[in-house]
Parts: sequence; structure tokens; C-alpha cells
Amino acid sequence: QLQLVESGGGLVQPGGSLRLSCAASGRTFSSYSMGWFRQAPGKERAFVAAISGTGSATYHADSVKGRFTISRDNAKNTVYLQMNSLKPDDTAVYYCAAARRLVVANAREYEYWGQGTQVTVSS
Repeated sequence: QLQLVESGGGLVQPGGSLRLSCAASGRTFSSYSMGWFRQAPGKERAFVAAISGTGSATYHADSVKGRFTISRDNAKNTVYLQMNSLKPDDTAVYYCAAARRLVVANAREYEYWGQGTQVTVSS
């Protein structure tokens, strides 16, 4: 069992930055691949980024490549999403998710989800 808690969301101006964190419970965090997804009002949940258990492999959606970076600190049981050059289209609730095998963009393959954190990009 894994519990995930996101933090770091908020209101930011276009062009600004935020860093989201997802803290996980449990002693086997490094055995889970982790993902970030987002859901804007009226839209389906969309893949943002994923990272393997060791952190050696990362994946980013085309819409965020070059602006967002996923990383993890297994000693702290935490995964991060550094978001730079934010745009209004990035406004959404951001969720982290965990899977016991390597999963990238398929949300249905993730087993555990956090409650989400709101990110609003607006002037």
C-alpha cells in the first residue's frame, strides 16, 4: 500500500515557475515508477511526465518538454515536477501516481493516486 500527497500548487503568472512535490508513504518507494498527470476543467486526465524507480529513465509529454522536469529523491520518498515557463494552458489539477512496474503514459496502469494539487497560471 502506498499513500501519495501532492503539494506545491498555487497561482502563478505566465512565464513563472512552480515545483510540485509528491510525498509517498511506505518503505519500498524506489520500487515504484511514478507519474504526473493533470486534468483541466472539462478535459480528460492527461499524462505529463513519468520516471522509473531508480530515476534513470524519464519521460515527458510533448506539450511540456523543455519546460517541465520530473525527478525523484528516493531517500526522501518524494517525486518532484519542476515547471518553468508556465502558460495559461498549464492550468489544471495535477496528480501524482505510482505503479509497481514501469508505466509511462497509461493512467489505467497506475495503482495509487494522490488527491491532486491545483495549479493556476493567470495574470
